[in-house]
Amino acid sequence: MPAPIATPRLRRLAHRPARLRGPGADGAPSGHQGCDLCSEPLPEAHRHLLDVRAGAVCCACRACSLLFDRKEAGGAHYRLLPLRRTRLGEDGFDDALWASLGVPVGLAFFTRDGEGGEITAGYPSPLGLLRSTVEAERWRAVRARDPAVAAMADDVEALLVNLANGARERWIVPLDDCYRLAAVVRTHWKGLGGGPEVWRHIGDFFRGLCPDPPAGSSPGPPAGSPRTDPNPTDLPSTA
Repeated sequence: MPAPIATPRLRRLAHRPARLRGPGADGAPSGHQGCDLCSEPLPEAHRHLLDVRAGAVCCACRACSLLFDRKEAGGAHYRLLPLRRTRLGEDGFDDALWASLGVPVGLAFFTRDGEGGEITAGYPSPLGLLRSTVEAERWRAVRARDPAVAAMADDVEALLVNLANGARERWIVPLDDCYRLAAVVRTHWKGLGGGPEVWRHIGDFFRGLCPDPPAGSSPGPPAGSPRTDPNPTDLPSTA
């Protein structure tokens, strides 16, 4: 089951914009980071692998990314994290379904374990990622609402949901996007309620996933818009 990545890597992800992850984004090696598999110097834009056994995200050079570009290549050890991001419709969760999942906050992501099928919810917090297990019956209700959720890849993709501050966003994203969001929250959280700065960065994160709303959706307020008194239940606090 994926687990939080180490704090130094969280910090690096927090400052990496989503656009740098594109398949054609080449750049000069930064000189500060190497491939976690072969130590080859990495450009700022590079791919990530999931170490399934350790539950950690690894930075990978182009050669290692190509080596693990198929699920069978890494066996039960390494999986290449995908690049696709799909924004789903806003009607996938009503209040009753969301409450039934036992998620105490408005910002969370869900992954499916490829070995046992267990569904895990992750919540970004100032202390890192908090985790809980979702009951199988409850998850079947989520899958029934949207075929895209049922087709989500095991281990390496996540259903990312943002209901904080009036947002209504659901995405299928690579797992490293979720860790990047966790890094944003951990890096910019201030005090008990987080402060307006963290909400600005959360809003920037979701706007960076895709600048345009899905066809047929209403504009609504910007995702993660800052406010001076964020609801303490939107994200876990340290209290």
